[in-house]
This record gives sequence, structure tokens and C-alpha cells, in this order.
Amino acid sequence: MARSSHLDEPPLSAYGAASRTPSPVARMMAEFAADFRDGADVNLGVGYVNERTIPRRLVVEATRQVIAHPRKYDKALNYGAAAGTAGLIDAIRRYWLANRVGGVTGDLLDRKRVVVGVAGASSLLEAFAAVLKPGIAVTADPMYYIYTNFLQRAGWRVLAVPEDGQGLRSDLLAEKLAALGRRLRDVRMIYVVTVSNPTGTILSNARRGELVAAAAGLSRRLGRIVPLLLDRAYEELIHDPAVEPPRSGMLDDEAGCVYEVSTVSKVLAPALRVGYVIGPPGGLLDAVVQRVSDVGFSAAPINQHIAAFLLDRHAAGQIASVNAGYRRKALRVRRWIDERLGGELEAVTGGSAGFYFYLTFRRVETHERSAFFRFLSRTTGEPAVDGPPSRRRPRVLYLPGEHCVHPAGELVSLGRRQLRLSYGFEQPRQIAKALRLMAEAADYALSSCPGRRR
Repeated sequence: MARSSHLDEPPLSAYGAASRTPSPVARMMAEFAADFRDGADVNLGVGYVNERTIPRRLVVEATRQVIAHPRKYDKALNYGAAAGTAGLIDAIRRYWLANRVGGVTGDLLDRKRVVVGVAGASSLLEAFAAVLKPGIAVTADPMYYIYTNFLQRAGWRVLAVPEDGQGLRSDLLAEKLAALGRRLRDVRMIYVVTVSNPTGTILSNARRGELVAAAAGLSRRLGRIVPLLLDRAYEELIHDPAVEPPRSGMLDDEAGCVYEVSTVSKVLAPALRVGYVIGPPGGLLDAVVQRVSDVGFSAAPINQHIAAFLLDRHAAGQIASVNAGYRRKALRVRRWIDERLGGELEAVTGGSAGFYFYLTFRRVETHERSAFFRFLSRTTGEPAVDGPPSRRRPRVLYLPGEHCVHPAGELVSLGRRQLRLSYGFEQPRQIAKALRLMAEAADYALSSCPGRRR
């Protein structure tokens, strides 16, 4: 029966009302994907891993082993424990120790709890936001736009602190916290992506130690723990041999503030949806486990068993192979950036870990209303640029910096001249083509602005 046309929509929560409007990035990606043409258009905006890095043969092998040995891989096709299967938790501990991840020791890990998310690392970040009392979340600027956008829909306020080449600036963090005055008591957590998305900046070990100390000092001042969430999503993908190996924040965590969130998505397969957090046992992680149970009982046990099998047998080799591939690709893409856009660039970050470069132009604006963006999206309204509707010229999607900086922060003006470029998903030939088109777009943008010609 059709709903009567005079009935109102059901009342929504504040979060539901905010969610009716898609985030700028979600809207932009949906518009582009609606008529995306493989081979013609180029998607440098999506943060997907490269399809060729996904170890399909190994996943098939792991799946067969899990299904064939139900006693070893218990209840693979049933519900599981909310905190995660014992097999995966043990495999995570073995992996960290065997590969000396972050320099942690067995004694340190024995004092920590491992909790598996219901659907990847993102679900754990959502869980922290759900179980903590909403307040102020401190993060770096430029920000991880997906999580910070969610936090704001969920009623949180975001305090963004500009980064430098070592990560979130601890000196500015101290200044911004002091400026809060009585609102300091509303600070609930500090969230840092250790290899920044979007900028690719790697949090240095010195800066990491400063942030751990800052979280501990703030916790003592407020008389309660202020969690420092270190999001390690891209830390396994540091492929530049010149980078100092990251040191776990847990090594300096005497106050019990540090929670390290990790995932197997970037090095094994995103579809496994396996993410986990390591942190001090206590009420916060108890609440996170209950949130996992409320949302979906547990992560799919079969996926957890597959991940455990791969971590024990193939993870080290897989990570080495993936990083070698991304390293070769990063060097090629950086060379093309310098050749085709170098004359117009003020700064370039990234390319040492993960699969992002973050570009800052000297004169060219990159936001969605800019001539540069309209040229690459073929929405200038000029047939000579866009092509006829039946044969539209190749398009290029990127992430404008305006969506990555805090709208009330110090970087708004700069963000209008910035963009994130992902070299993970597309093949090199397509990326080279996209950078040629970006150079044409820069020429078009400059020629469209009086007094700003090359």
C-alpha cells in the first residue's frame, strides 16, 4: 500500500537529521561514479588499495583451510565473541612480536587488551565516538575528513591543530588547549592518523612522544583519562627506506592514555573488514566491546579466521611485496608531478607511505567552484573544453583540499589551493594521463583569471 502523501516523515535524531545531507566528499564521489567510464575517466580521489595488491590466491588458500578444519577454526560460519576470536587476537599478538611492530615487547602486550571491531577500523573509531561522552575531539589540520565529518554529525566539536613535517604540532596544541579556558574540561579525546590521510605526513617518533606526554598531562590536569587514539591505518605501508621505523606510543604510555587502532585492509584485503585496537584494559574498552555486540554481535568469524591464517603465514611477505610496488609507483608519480605541475606548486607532501600526495598550488585554486575543478570535471559549459554530451572528454576526480581543512581553522584559505591525489587504485598509465590533464587544467585556470596568466 502506498504511503499517504500527507503524512510527515518520521522524526529523526539530531544525528539522523544531519545525515540526510551527504558529506561533501560522499556527494562528489557519488556524482562522479554515476557515469564513470573505465579507461576514459581517471579516479584519483578514491582511497582504494590497488586491486593488484590484493592476494587473491592466498585468500582462497586461507578460506579453504578455515572451512576444511572446523575444529581448529571454531564456528567460522556462526556468530562469534564480541571482542574477537581468540585465534585472531593471538595471531595479532604473534604478528606484532615477530615483526617487532613499534618496538613493543611481549611484556607490554601482555598488559594490553586487543579488541576486534565489528567491521574494520572505522567501526572502532565509531565505537569510541559512541561510548565517550560527546565533547571536543582534537585532531590535526588538514583532517581525516571522513571521521571528523562523522564526529560533527554525531554532536562532537572538532578542534583542529595545524601539522608540520613531523605531524600535529605539539606547540600549537598547547596553545589551543590553553585558549579553551573553561571549555578545556570538554576535551574528550585526541585523534591522530600516524600517516596522515590526506597529507601523507608521517608522525615522527619525537612528535609521537610529545603527544603522548601532552595527553598524559591533560589527563592529570582534568583528573580523568583523555584517550590518545593513534590511527595506524597506513603505518604498515611506510615504503620509503629513509623513514625511521615508527615507535609505538604505548612504550611511553605510563598514564594509560594510548589506544592504537590498526587494520589489515591496506595490506591484505579491505573486504575482510578486520580492524582492531590495542590499549589498556578497563571501562573504555569494555564499553567498546559492548558497542561491537550491539551493532553486529561480532566481526564475521570466517573473516577473522582468514585474517589470522594470513597474519601467521603470509603477512610479512605480503607487506614487503605491497610496499615494493607502492614505492616504485610513488617515485614515478612524483616524477610526473614535478615534470607537469612543478612550476605551479608551492609544496608537495606524501609519497613515503600509503598512496597519497598532497599538493599545494601557488596560484591555482582547486575547490569545486574553481576553473581547475570544472575543467577536470568537464563542467565549464564550454564545448571546446567539455566535449559534446555524447563524447565528453576524459574527466579526472581528485579530493579538493577545501574538504580536508577545518572550516573554522587557520588553513581555510590555503585549502582552496590544495588537493589530495591518490596513486593507489589507478594504474600508472592512467595516472600519467591524469597529470597531463591537470597541467592543462592549471593553464586553463590561469588563463581564465585576469592578471594571473603564466
